[in-house]
This record gives sequence, C-alpha cells and structure tokens, in this order.
Amino acid sequence: MSTADVLIAGGGIIGLSTALELAGRGLRVTVLERGCAMAEASWAAAGMLAAFDPENPADLRPLSELSISLYPDYLNTIERLSRLQVPLRTSRTLQGSERNHIFSNALSAAEIAACVPDLDPESRSFLWLKEHSLDPRDLCAALPKAAVAAGISIIEHSPITEVRAMASVVDVRTPQATWSASHFINCCGAWAGAISHLPSIEPRKGQMVTVKLPPSHRLDCVIRTPELYLVPRGDGRIVIGASVERAGFDKSVEETTIQALLDQAAALWPPIRQAQIVETWAGLRPGSADGLPIMDACGEGSCWIASGHFRNGILLAPGTARIMRNLILGEPPSVHLAPFRCDRFAAASVP
Repeated sequence: MSTADVLIAGGGIIGLSTALELAGRGLRVTVLERGCAMAEASWAAAGMLAAFDPENPADLRPLSELSISLYPDYLNTIERLSRLQVPLRTSRTLQGSERNHIFSNALSAAEIAACVPDLDPESRSFLWLKEHSLDPRDLCAALPKAAVAAGISIIEHSPITEVRAMASVVDVRTPQATWSASHFINCCGAWAGAISHLPSIEPRKGQMVTVKLPPSHRLDCVIRTPELYLVPRGDGRIVIGASVERAGFDKSVEETTIQALLDQAAALWPPIRQAQIVETWAGLRPGSADGLPIMDACGEGSCWIASGHFRNGILLAPGTARIMRNLILGEPPSVHLAPFRCDRFAAASVP
C-alpha cells in the first residue's frame, strides 16, 4: 500500500493548485487523475480573472478578492518551478449591462468608440472593469511541471473506485493501487458528485470557438455581456463563448451553437465577421445548485471536497487552495466559509 499525507482526486487547476499550496507547507501530496492532468475544464476555460463580474453571486466576492490578491505570488511560484511563462494577456474588461439597463458610471459613446471602434452597444451601457485574463493553455503546460518540481506525485489514468474513511486515515482505491493518507480531497470538478455522493454538483457544458482576426483589426480588452464574451489572446486570436447547457457529460460540438456564438459576437463587434475560425471545443464546468463552490469536510473521517466552481475555476484556484490549506491544517479561514458548506443544500430543501 502506498502512502501520502494528502491524496487529491483530480488533476485540474483546483486539484493541482491545492496540491502546490499544501506541498509548500511540507506535506507529502499525491494527485490521482482519472485522465490527463489539466485536460478537462481547466484546458477548456476562457481564462478571465473576473472577480468583479456583475453576474457573479454576491457571496462569491470575498473569495474572489482573496484569490485575486494571491494571484501574483501564485503565478510567480508556477513560473519559477516550471521555468515556463504564464503571461497575463489583457488588463481590462469592457463590461456590458443587460439590454436597456444603464450603469450608474456608464461610459459615454465617445469613450467607447475611442477604445473599441465599431462596437454596437445593442441598447446596453458599458463600463470598464480592471481585471486580467490569461490563456489557460499556458497554465496547462506550466502547472503540472511546477507541481512535479515541488515534489508532488501526479498519477494519471487513475480513477477513484473506492474511498474508505476511518478514524485517522483514509484508504483510496484505483484500478492500479491502494493508497492510504491522513487526508483525502475530492477536486474532481464535474465528476466530483460520483465520489462524494453530492447530487448538487453536475456538469454544465460550454461550447466555445477561437477566431483569428485579419491584421487590419485588433482587440486589446475583453468584451463581456451577460450572454457573451470575447477574450483576446494578444496575437490576433479571440476566444468567443460560451453556451451553458445541461447535457450530462456530452462534449460534442454542434455547428448551430458555434454559429450562434459567432453571430452574437459579430452583432456586438462587427469585425468578427472578417475573422477565420481556428478552433472549436466544448468543456464541462462543475456547477452547483446555487452557483457557488463547495469547500468543506465531506463524509466521514478526514475527507474534504473542493468543487463546484462553475465558470470561475481559473479565477478561484489560488483562493481555493488557500482555503483548503486552512481547513486541513486547522488554520483560521481566510474568508467566511458558510456559503461554501456542503450542508447548505440540505438546509435549502427543508420546507
């Protein structure tokens, strides 16, 4: 039987970031990944660090602000350990309102035109948000290397088949081996419910498309409305997304959905009509019933869960890692944790 101080199920950004945080405190950490590390929602994300998106639940703000405050050190650590760069691609977002709604500090038409020529407001108001974005594919290359350099063992193609929690130890089985650890953390994203028996987590499919602008056009900021976002990568490519679908674990890409995204993007910013499609894909976000993450003890013994981050896994990874460290090491929590408890769903269902 193999041993570790902490076993983490799930090698996406939440699992590997948590592993990196715990390894930094001297714990022996092993990550068990059902497929390949950083190959699911982390790879499929747009990469906006959207801490101040007005569409986010209000209870998410403290965790978002914590995570943003940790991001500079987080990226520096990853770059130092991996020797790969994870650059920030944009530094501001042009945030659109719902149609026929006016923000109190809305930009004038002249201010919008000066920065994003050709934008069609479509009866919306806009304001600037100071937020960054990155390319998750950069993280997908760097974060696993950083984890390994920090002494973390990542074992791919190792789905969890059984978790048995006892008084002071947790035994975890995969098809290849049996593990024993002092703590077990379920960071399996959209698949977390199958391990922790939480029906409140389910996959939310998102279809997306990347286009390449002609040299005559350039976009330097994110454009986002409640229905759509355009995220430039800094090299003429723009990521457009995303659908939100309850489709189980289906990751097929549908031409009609992609065309609808392109049509909406072109209506908002017409230069998209001249862009060339580079890539289409679909990812599975881990959604909870109320749109908030779940970070809590889960089940018997020293079993924990960190999942349900929906659209904000990239943003919330450093903050989640810090919270899980707080919980496992018995430290004072960095934010109020009541909104993220497992039992909030049971409480909500009581008449």
